[in-house]
Amino acid sequence: MSSRSTSIHLVTRAGIGLGALFVVGVLLAAIPNHRPPVVVTIAVNAEQESQEPAAGTDHANMPGMNMQAGQSNEQAAMEDMANMHHGDTAHMHMTSARPMSPSDQQRADEIVKELRAGIEKYRDYHVALNEGFQIFHPEIPQPEYHFTNYANGFEAAFTFDASRPTSLLYKKTATGYELVGGMYTMPKRATEEQLNERVPLSIATWHLHTNLCMPPKDARRSADFTKFGLHGSIATQTACELAGGKFYPVIFGWMVHVYPYEDSTQKIFAMHHHD
Repeated sequence: MSSRSTSIHLVTRAGIGLGALFVVGVLLAAIPNHRPPVVVTIAVNAEQESQEPAAGTDHANMPGMNMQAGQSNEQAAMEDMANMHHGDTAHMHMTSARPMSPSDQQRADEIVKELRAGIEKYRDYHVALNEGFQIFHPEIPQPEYHFTNYANGFEAAFTFDASRPTSLLYKKTATGYELVGGMYTMPKRATEEQLNERVPLSIATWHLHTNLCMPPKDARRSADFTKFGLHGSIATQTACELAGGKFYPVIFGWMVHVYPYEDSTQKIFAMHHHD
């Protein structure tokens, strides 16, 4: 690890000790934890605006969310992520594919190698829980469950360590959880060039959850979620304001999934896990 990375790691840990990690609400985490990741977990990031969620926090604390509304949107985000295809939608923005450079495959292979080594011990999900990973809404049925480490998410805003994903991705089994991959995050303000420097866009597709309209506070329990939320028809600030809602242009940060136990590059860097 470089001296710069070491310094960042130490500063981050100190910040966590002071409670800085929990200054903001959760945004994939995604991950999350696809949500959960309303959008999956929101990755915590030092750049986020005071009223906007970030990647790596508890989704239920996201501005404008209560348990019922939050679960509705988180469920929507999880369903969206489970059926993602390349290309933008009203509530999801995806990076554009780039031509393959000579070094892209080598970089991708290194990421997979480091990720596998870094998460191997978490095949036993109890180890993940003991080391601070938290399950994003285990009570909600999900195609994949995000076990998010908020410290990793915070560090990911500043530096990249392929062996330390923000979230671990698990499939539910009859006896617990099966590890299938990891999710990396970056702050929502990151450019595609910066995303490409971490995980090449010729091989992987990063995604960002966008255009969330939450219903008025006094109408959340009876709100029409065919209009509001991540499955809702409202996708502009003007329409949201006319409906009396609160608009979030972006929720969570950038997210990308990697499934290092798969047998091909296409499956390893797929938008969702292939059974």
